[in-house]
Amino acid sequence: MRTHDVVVVGAGLAGLVATAELTRARRRVLLLDAENAASLGGQAFWSFGGLFLVDSPEQRRLGVHDSAELALADWFGSAQFADDGSDRWGRAWAEGFVDFAAGELRSWLHAQGVRWFPLVQWAERGGYTAGGHGNSVPRFHVTWGTGPGILEPFVRALLDARAAGLVDVRFRHRVTGVVVTDGRVTGVRGDVLRDDHVARAVPSSREVTDTFELDADAVVVATGGIGANHDLVRATWPADAGRMPDRMLSGVPDHVDGSGIAAARDAGAAVVHSDRMWHYPEGITNHSPVWTDHGIRILPGPSSLWLDADGQRLPVPLFPGFDALGALQHITRRGDDHSWFVLDRTILGSEFALSGSEQNPDLTGKDVALLLQRVKPGAVGPVEAFAQRSPEFLWADTPAELAAKMNALSGDERIDAAALERTIVERDRQVTSGLGKDLQVVATKQARAYVVDKLIRVAKPHRLLDPAHGPLLAVRLSVLTRKTLGGLHTDLEGRVLRPDGEVLPGLWAVGEASGFGGGGVHGHRALEGTFLGGCLFTGRTVGRALAAQA
Repeated sequence: MRTHDVVVVGAGLAGLVATAELTRARRRVLLLDAENAASLGGQAFWSFGGLFLVDSPEQRRLGVHDSAELALADWFGSAQFADDGSDRWGRAWAEGFVDFAAGELRSWLHAQGVRWFPLVQWAERGGYTAGGHGNSVPRFHVTWGTGPGILEPFVRALLDARAAGLVDVRFRHRVTGVVVTDGRVTGVRGDVLRDDHVARAVPSSREVTDTFELDADAVVVATGGIGANHDLVRATWPADAGRMPDRMLSGVPDHVDGSGIAAARDAGAAVVHSDRMWHYPEGITNHSPVWTDHGIRILPGPSSLWLDADGQRLPVPLFPGFDALGALQHITRRGDDHSWFVLDRTILGSEFALSGSEQNPDLTGKDVALLLQRVKPGAVGPVEAFAQRSPEFLWADTPAELAAKMNALSGDERIDAAALERTIVERDRQVTSGLGKDLQVVATKQARAYVVDKLIRVAKPHRLLDPAHGPLLAVRLSVLTRKTLGGLHTDLEGRVLRPDGEVLPGLWAVGEASGFGGGGVHGHRALEGTFLGGCLFTGRTVGRALAAQA
């Protein structure tokens, strides 16, 4: 007789949500995780807590007119799903997720005590035609409490279920294989790792002290993606997008290495769209790192000049905040490992934010007094800390001085001082014209038509060479690995499929390991706020599907 009905592999958000649904239905769950108890919640803990919500009360209060139809059109325009059938399940999960984001998602979380910052942000603006990539309206809802605020009700549910004897949690258990008996998944095997009481996300020991093999009626893979496995990221990056550089930063802890996906594949599961990823070009080295190559993403407003490694502006519409993947592919096709933002003190104070719970103590700590500092002139504390402490933030009074510092940091002479000054002057002329033909200048002015952008996210247009707004600033940007958009191929219940398209009985997948559903719910591009949402949706769907089988 089996001791557990379901083994859930991975104690991140998706695994916690699936476990909550299962234990609510009185299913017996064994939750395994390779890290210690301090890392409960996985990557979600470190996130900004952004959720893609559609036609929410927060949007309506700000005069934003959204709908499920518009959101789905934006999704499909960004995803560019193939018509050959390979995206069948990803497309179906996308339709389900948008319905969820426009329907139950907010009320379901609200009933569990989750709340949101009232000023909805506008991410991934696109800048293409109406049928192309990007959000037509602001949809990025920041959770009050950021990532930990999203996790809180599901951690609480886990602890309650554990106290009730419904779930057995075993940390430091790394799954290395999925057991298959007569064509059906019947359990998992792996290594017991040495106890290591490191802090959350700090790299832990991989010393093996024992092995294990456990059986169950069903196994749920919730181990995340491949973001910390830089060799695998390089190997699977699409050839037509150039090459990922040798020097990269990680936006995820070391244990996010793709091992769970590989174990399922070795057991006969289909892995699809491995070359689809969502990494960021706006990474900066964390001055206080937690994990290996720890990077932080800048969340920029639209005013900074974005220059390649040779000091040339990125092509239209690759402006800050418009098309992250398009900008990344432009950089990797050039064979570069960095690009630059060029701005001034005023733009830094108005437009720079940093992603992650630890970089937003006001929102994470639910500190209203600290939050009010965001509407005051100047950069918020964490941004100012990088501005003063990071060697990648370069201050100068003139373009020539700035170019010299950029070259010194990169170790080459690729930035021509005269050309840099000419680029800045040309941009400044467009601003002072009052109208202008420069599409970035036009887009920046248009952004201020949205009340939130005007209030806290977009600086009033001005000349970069105006001393009143100086000094000048250049920020070196590096590639920051983050999300896996492909993954284990699943049907609409979350059952993992074999390469022939048939169900592999007993195996299920959630979260990033499943490409957030169907092996690729985002297609080729994402709209932001959809990663935590994808963990919530897949975990809920799979948990309820398995619970219904009891």
